[in-house]
Amino acid sequence: MTRFSMQGRTATGRELFRDKKPKKVAKANSDTPPSVQLGEHGRYQIKSGRLSGEYVARAFPKSSTNARGLIAEAKGATEELAIAALHNALDAREKRRADNRRVDELTGFPIPSAEEYREAVNQVSLSGPQRAMLTALAYADADGLTETRLRSAAGYASHTSANRALSAAGQLIANYLSLDADLEVVLEQPEGTMFLAYREETGEDEDQGNWVLHAELRAAIRTGPSLT
Repeated sequence: MTRFSMQGRTATGRELFRDKKPKKVAKANSDTPPSVQLGEHGRYQIKSGRLSGEYVARAFPKSSTNARGLIAEAKGATEELAIAALHNALDAREKRRADNRRVDELTGFPIPSAEEYREAVNQVSLSGPQRAMLTALAYADADGLTETRLRSAAGYASHTSANRALSAAGQLIANYLSLDADLEVVLEQPEGTMFLAYREETGEDEDQGNWVLHAELRAAIRTGPSLT
């Protein structure tokens, strides 16, 4: 068994209690952003805070939608000014879009632009069959699709189920874009479908005609990310 001398034990004790160098503590960065503030404006969620020394406010789709892409951004001398600037930018954006909508000659309904449709289709929660129907209609010929072909594209067993799903898809997009339906048009075709498509008249009472997508929605789907 090894024995330690008194001198050795004393030296060891001094080593244990010798003052150690204080650890360096990182200084707090004055530019470190505080917690992000959340708010809402219309159909968008607003996130604001200090970023790299600037007050920034950004608009995103609300959490109920699929995607989380940045919609718009504004900066200001204070957080309140940044938020106010963002609100103004969003309001101006919505007004510009509404003013530029084409009015359908048959229904008088203002048709959203391809830009609006593209955003809405990418944000709302469409089911697989709904996406399949919109894709089939978008890539159909100019005269559209019959009810049978549309039903088959989505895998539905009945025309009623297919029309109901198409109507629901239209209502989702209408709610996202804050579109209002014309009651007379709604009574003529399943509610919600008027926001997406129209019936091609055939002149025969028993034939309701093919489903044809609005040109703007067709362009949005053809030029946007794949829906399937």
